[in-house]
Order: sequence, then C-alpha cells, then structure tokens
Amino acid sequence: MDDLERRFQKAYQIASAMTEKLPPDVMLRFYAYYKHGNSGNKMVRPSGNNPIRNAFKLNAWFQINSMSRERAKKEYIKLVETYTNQKIK
Repeated sequence: MDDLERRFQKAYQIASAMTEKLPPDVMLRFYAYYKHGNSGNKMVRPSGNNPIRNAFKLNAWFQINSMSRERAKKEYIKLVETYTNQKIK
C-alpha cells in the first residue's frame, strides 16, 4: 500500500468516527471525494432508499468526475484534516 492510499484509509477511519453534525454540502463533498477516490470514473449507484438524497449524491460526484482518483484522495484527506483539526501523516 502506498503512502497516499494509507493516508486515505486513515482519513476514512477518522471521518467514520466523527460525531459532529456537518452541513449537507460538506457531507456531499465527503461522499463525492471518497467514492471517486475508491471508484474513479466508474459509475456507482448511491446506496439508500431516498431518491432525492441519491440525486444529490450523484450530482456531487458528477461535479468532480473529471478529477483523478489521486487528487480525489488528496482532497478527501484535506477535507478530513479541515473538519477534525488533525494532520494525517
């Protein structure tokens, strides 16, 4: 596992343990960067039974679809660092 992947996985663990309620637009950025970092340009149907929420998730992902997986991982790490005040090394 390379350093970026290790940091990405660590960021995911930290984000998953967060209890702070974040604004919906921030949560959508978390979702989009994480999904894109894992799946890249491969279309992944959002989970859940709420069609409106799923549409927002898809829209967030579409907005970053041209981004590389590596950049999405870096952006996800930055987002986690910003909202947890932790430096992920």
